[in-house]
Amino acid sequence: MCLLAHKSLHSFASVSHRYYRRHCLCSTLTSAGKGSGTDTVLTWVDPDNRRDVARVLEIAERAAQRWDVVWTDFLPPPIVADSMAALTGRTDVVCLPWGGYAQAERCRLALGREELIEPLRADPQQLDGVAALQVKGNFMFDPAKHPDFLGAIIGTGVVREKIGDILIQGESGAQILVDPELVEHFEMSLVQVRTVPVEVHRIPLSELSVRPPRQEEISSVEASLRLDAIASAGFRVSRTKMGDLIKAGDVRLNWRSVSKTSVEVKAGDVISCSGKGRLEVRAAEMTRKEKYLVTLLRYV
Repeated sequence: MCLLAHKSLHSFASVSHRYYRRHCLCSTLTSAGKGSGTDTVLTWVDPDNRRDVARVLEIAERAAQRWDVVWTDFLPPPIVADSMAALTGRTDVVCLPWGGYAQAERCRLALGREELIEPLRADPQQLDGVAALQVKGNFMFDPAKHPDFLGAIIGTGVVREKIGDILIQGESGAQILVDPELVEHFEMSLVQVRTVPVEVHRIPLSELSVRPPRQEEISSVEASLRLDAIASAGFRVSRTKMGDLIKAGDVRLNWRSVSKTSVEVKAGDVISCSGKGRLEVRAAEMTRKEKYLVTLLRYV
């Protein structure tokens, strides 16, 4: 588990480190944590993310003052990446992303003094910041997908930020990651998904049905580093189809939605596509014929 956890956070860490080097100074980040205006302090952060990142910095400040571990809500990957970048260089507080299992996409950030967080990196389950629920029902005749479970969960009166990943289990139901404080609420309130009655009970994180990620290294020679070209090679679909997926919002670059096929990628970038997994651009080198030899690592 320790090794998997470190591998799963590699992409977050590498992207966050690049953001920090390009855009951040430690003094600026410290002032952000103390309540400076987000528009002037976090100018390098996507405007849509600034409020959420500023909120994380406020929580980090509180954690440093209390000498305690404080959790954020569940955050999507772009917010996690930007928040970790914004906290780089802080000496009074560190963060540990945890979504209940090593490959979790939506994570909570545990924030606290280094002496509190560091001993827990090998086994984040000790923090008890994420709970797992089994949602069991017979979906043979009325199959439910991710949006169906999410809609039923939110229908109980809970906001999205209190919910982590949802792991679909076919005809038997799903497993969901939640804030531990809401376990009893879901056990009582989540009684139906679509037309199917369900039973909900807490399970240990060790019982999550998570398929270990499979990795595949891919090499390709491309005329350019355009997103549609690289993603087409990595996901093995036609460039036309990949262009349609990008325009439909199904592709993310460094966990941010992109709509332009002509955006250029570079070594270290992460490309994800709904239903197809994730790519990491390991290297991009110019050949003698002025083309690009691209090495990709695909997680499926």
